[in-house]
Amino acid sequence: MLISDPRVAGVTVEECGEVLSDVRGRLRVDDRLADPAGAFALLREGLVTRLEAAERSLPAGYHVVVVEGYRPAALQRMYFTDYLNDLRAKFPEKSEDELFVAASRYVSPIEVAPHTAGAAVDLTLCDDLGVEYDMGTQVNATPEESAGACYTAAPGISGEARRNRKILIAALEGAGLVNYPTEWWHWSYGDRYWAMVRHARAALYGPVESPLPA
Repeated sequence: MLISDPRVAGVTVEECGEVLSDVRGRLRVDDRLADPAGAFALLREGLVTRLEAAERSLPAGYHVVVVEGYRPAALQRMYFTDYLNDLRAKFPEKSEDELFVAASRYVSPIEVAPHTAGAAVDLTLCDDLGVEYDMGTQVNATPEESAGACYTAAPGISGEARRNRKILIAALEGAGLVNYPTEWWHWSYGDRYWAMVRHARAALYGPVESPLPA
Protein backbone atom coordinates (compact mmCIF):
# COMPACT_ATOMS: atom_id res chain seq x y z
CA MET A 1 0.00 0.00 0.00
CA LEU A 2 1.38 3.42 -0.99
CA ILE A 3 1.09 6.28 1.45
CA SER A 4 -0.92 8.20 -1.18
CA ASP A 5 -3.71 5.61 -0.90
CA PRO A 6 -6.93 7.45 0.08
CA ARG A 7 -7.45 4.98 2.93
CA VAL A 8 -4.31 6.31 4.61
CA ALA A 9 -5.47 9.92 4.37
CA GLY A 10 -8.80 8.81 5.81
CA VAL A 11 -7.27 7.54 9.06
CA THR A 12 -8.30 9.62 12.07
CA VAL A 13 -5.56 11.37 14.02
CA GLU A 14 -6.00 11.56 17.79
CA GLU A 15 -3.01 13.76 18.59
CA CYS A 16 -1.50 12.70 21.90
CA GLY A 17 0.61 15.84 22.33
CA GLU A 18 3.85 13.98 22.86
CA VAL A 19 6.98 16.12 22.60
CA LEU A 20 9.66 16.06 19.95
CA SER A 21 12.89 14.81 21.52
CA ASP A 22 16.46 15.13 20.27
CA VAL A 23 17.97 11.71 19.52
CA ARG A 24 21.55 13.00 19.66
CA GLY A 25 23.28 11.53 22.69
CA ARG A 26 20.78 8.69 22.81
CA LEU A 27 21.41 7.01 19.44
CA ARG A 28 24.04 7.29 16.74
CA VAL A 29 23.22 10.10 14.32
CA ASP A 30 24.67 10.85 10.90
CA ASP A 31 24.71 14.48 9.77
CA ARG A 32 24.47 14.00 5.97
CA LEU A 33 21.01 15.62 5.97
CA ALA A 34 21.52 17.87 8.99
CA ASP A 35 19.90 21.29 9.01
CA PRO A 36 21.40 24.23 10.94
CA ALA A 37 18.65 24.17 13.58
CA GLY A 38 18.92 20.42 14.19
CA ALA A 39 15.33 19.57 13.29
CA PHE A 40 16.52 16.46 11.46
CA ALA A 41 17.47 14.89 14.83
CA LEU A 42 14.03 15.37 16.41
CA LEU A 43 11.49 12.56 16.81
CA ARG A 44 8.46 11.96 18.98
CA GLU A 45 9.56 10.59 22.34
CA GLY A 46 7.56 7.38 21.86
CA LEU A 47 9.43 6.67 18.64
CA VAL A 48 12.80 7.43 20.25
CA THR A 49 12.19 4.99 23.10
CA ARG A 50 11.22 2.30 20.58
CA LEU A 51 14.37 2.94 18.58
CA GLU A 52 16.38 2.57 21.79
CA ALA A 53 14.65 -0.77 22.38
CA ALA A 54 15.47 -1.82 18.81
CA GLU A 55 19.11 -0.83 19.38
CA ARG A 56 19.29 -3.05 22.46
CA SER A 57 17.87 -6.00 20.52
CA LEU A 58 20.44 -5.88 17.72
CA PRO A 59 23.20 -8.49 17.50
CA ALA A 60 26.62 -7.55 18.89
CA GLY A 61 28.45 -5.20 16.53
CA TYR A 62 25.27 -3.68 15.04
CA HIS A 63 23.94 -0.20 15.80
CA VAL A 64 21.09 2.01 14.59
CA VAL A 65 22.20 5.14 12.71
CA VAL A 66 19.56 7.89 12.45
CA VAL A 67 19.87 9.84 9.19
CA GLU A 68 16.74 12.00 9.21
CA GLY A 69 13.73 12.36 11.46
CA TYR A 70 11.48 15.40 11.67
CA ARG A 71 10.95 17.57 8.58
CA PRO A 72 9.23 20.94 8.63
CA ALA A 73 6.23 21.04 6.29
CA ALA A 74 7.93 23.42 3.85
CA LEU A 75 10.86 21.03 3.40
CA GLN A 76 8.57 18.03 2.90
CA ARG A 77 6.57 19.95 0.30
CA MET A 78 9.78 20.91 -1.52
CA TYR A 79 11.02 17.31 -1.55
CA PHE A 80 7.76 16.06 -3.04
CA THR A 81 7.46 18.83 -5.63
CA ASP A 82 11.07 18.47 -6.77
CA TYR A 83 10.75 14.71 -7.22
CA LEU A 84 7.40 15.06 -8.98
CA ASN A 85 8.91 17.57 -11.41
CA ASP A 86 11.86 15.24 -12.00
CA LEU A 87 9.51 12.37 -12.86
CA ARG A 88 7.43 14.67 -15.06
CA ALA A 89 10.54 15.49 -17.11
CA LYS A 90 11.67 11.85 -17.34
CA PHE A 91 8.25 10.37 -18.16
CA PRO A 92 6.31 12.94 -20.22
CA GLU A 93 3.94 10.22 -21.42
CA LYS A 94 2.53 9.66 -17.92
CA SER A 95 -0.63 11.35 -16.69
CA GLU A 96 -0.59 13.64 -13.66
CA ASP A 97 -2.35 10.97 -11.61
CA GLU A 98 0.27 8.38 -12.60
CA LEU A 99 3.07 10.79 -11.76
CA PHE A 100 1.56 11.56 -8.35
CA VAL A 101 1.34 7.87 -7.49
CA ALA A 102 4.90 7.28 -8.75
CA ALA A 103 6.22 10.19 -6.68
CA SER A 104 4.47 8.79 -3.61
CA ARG A 105 6.56 5.62 -3.80
CA TYR A 106 9.53 7.70 -2.68
CA VAL A 107 8.32 10.93 -1.04
CA SER A 108 5.14 11.28 1.00
CA PRO A 109 2.57 13.86 -0.09
CA ILE A 110 2.43 16.65 2.46
CA GLU A 111 -1.11 15.74 3.55
CA VAL A 112 -0.02 12.42 5.06
CA ALA A 113 3.75 12.84 5.48
CA PRO A 114 4.87 11.09 8.68
CA HIS A 115 8.17 13.00 8.81
CA THR A 116 6.24 16.24 9.45
CA ALA A 117 4.65 14.56 12.46
CA GLY A 118 8.00 13.51 13.92
CA ALA A 119 6.70 9.97 13.49
CA ALA A 120 9.10 8.68 10.81
CA VAL A 121 12.81 8.08 10.71
CA ASP A 122 15.23 7.27 7.91
CA LEU A 123 18.01 5.09 9.26
CA THR A 124 20.60 2.42 8.60
CA LEU A 125 22.97 0.14 10.51
CA CYS A 126 26.66 0.48 11.36
CA ASP A 127 29.36 -1.49 13.16
CA ASP A 128 31.14 -0.57 16.39
CA LEU A 129 33.47 1.79 14.50
CA GLY A 130 30.63 3.60 12.77
CA VAL A 131 31.16 1.95 9.38
CA GLU A 132 27.79 1.43 7.71
CA TYR A 133 26.81 -2.07 6.68
CA ASP A 134 25.91 -3.01 3.11
CA MET A 135 22.15 -2.59 2.85
CA GLY A 136 21.90 -2.93 -0.92
CA THR A 137 21.57 0.78 -1.71
CA GLN A 138 22.41 4.05 -0.07
CA VAL A 139 19.78 5.70 2.11
CA ASN A 140 17.36 7.72 -0.06
CA ALA A 141 18.22 5.94 -3.32
CA THR A 142 15.33 6.47 -5.73
CA PRO A 143 13.57 3.57 -7.48
CA GLU A 144 14.91 4.86 -10.79
CA GLU A 145 18.58 5.11 -9.84
CA SER A 146 18.59 1.86 -7.86
CA ALA A 147 16.58 -0.17 -10.40
CA GLY A 148 14.12 -0.94 -7.61
CA ALA A 149 16.77 -2.18 -5.14
CA CYS A 150 15.51 0.43 -2.66
CA TYR A 151 12.38 -1.69 -2.18
CA THR A 152 12.67 -3.52 1.12
CA ALA A 153 11.97 -6.92 -0.42
CA ALA A 154 13.95 -6.28 -3.64
CA PRO A 155 15.20 -9.60 -5.05
CA GLY A 156 18.32 -8.32 -6.79
CA ILE A 157 20.51 -7.40 -3.83
CA SER A 158 23.49 -9.30 -2.43
CA GLY A 159 23.18 -11.99 0.23
CA GLU A 160 25.03 -9.77 2.69
CA ALA A 161 22.65 -6.86 2.11
CA ARG A 162 19.67 -9.18 2.46
CA ARG A 163 20.99 -10.49 5.80
CA ASN A 164 21.52 -6.95 7.05
CA ARG A 165 18.01 -5.93 6.03
CA LYS A 166 16.60 -8.94 7.89
CA ILE A 167 18.48 -7.86 11.02
CA LEU A 168 17.10 -4.33 10.67
CA ILE A 169 13.56 -5.55 10.06
CA ALA A 170 13.58 -7.93 13.02
CA ALA A 171 14.77 -5.24 15.43
CA LEU A 172 12.43 -2.48 14.27
CA GLU A 173 9.31 -4.59 13.82
CA GLY A 174 10.01 -6.08 17.23
CA ALA A 175 9.96 -2.56 18.67
CA GLY A 176 6.58 -1.80 17.08
CA LEU A 177 7.63 0.20 14.01
CA VAL A 178 6.38 -0.32 10.46
CA ASN A 179 8.32 -0.04 7.23
CA TYR A 180 7.34 1.77 4.05
CA PRO A 181 8.01 -1.10 1.62
CA THR A 182 9.45 0.98 -1.22
CA GLU A 183 12.21 2.32 1.09
CA TRP A 184 14.13 -0.14 3.28
CA TRP A 185 15.41 2.75 5.45
CA HIS A 186 12.03 4.40 6.22
CA TRP A 187 10.30 3.35 9.44
CA SER A 188 7.51 4.95 11.43
CA TYR A 189 5.41 4.70 14.55
CA GLY A 190 2.17 6.44 15.48
CA ASP A 191 1.41 8.04 12.09
CA ARG A 192 -1.49 7.37 9.73
CA TYR A 193 0.42 4.77 7.71
CA TRP A 194 1.40 2.92 10.89
CA ALA A 195 -2.23 2.99 12.05
CA MET A 196 -3.45 1.56 8.72
CA VAL A 197 -0.87 -1.24 8.68
CA ARG A 198 -1.34 -2.13 12.37
CA HIS A 199 -5.15 -1.74 12.24
CA ALA A 200 -5.01 0.81 15.05
CA ARG A 201 -8.13 2.79 15.89
CA ALA A 202 -6.38 6.09 15.10
CA ALA A 203 -3.00 7.64 14.50
CA LEU A 204 -1.27 9.06 17.56
CA TYR A 205 0.72 11.82 15.88
CA GLY A 206 -0.30 14.53 13.43
CA PRO A 207 1.78 17.30 11.84
CA VAL A 208 3.66 19.35 14.41
CA GLU A 209 5.59 22.60 14.39
CA SER A 210 9.28 22.40 15.21
CA PRO A 211 10.19 23.90 18.60
CA LEU A 212 13.51 25.04 17.10
CA PRO A 213 14.15 28.39 15.39
CA ALA A 214 14.08 28.28 11.59
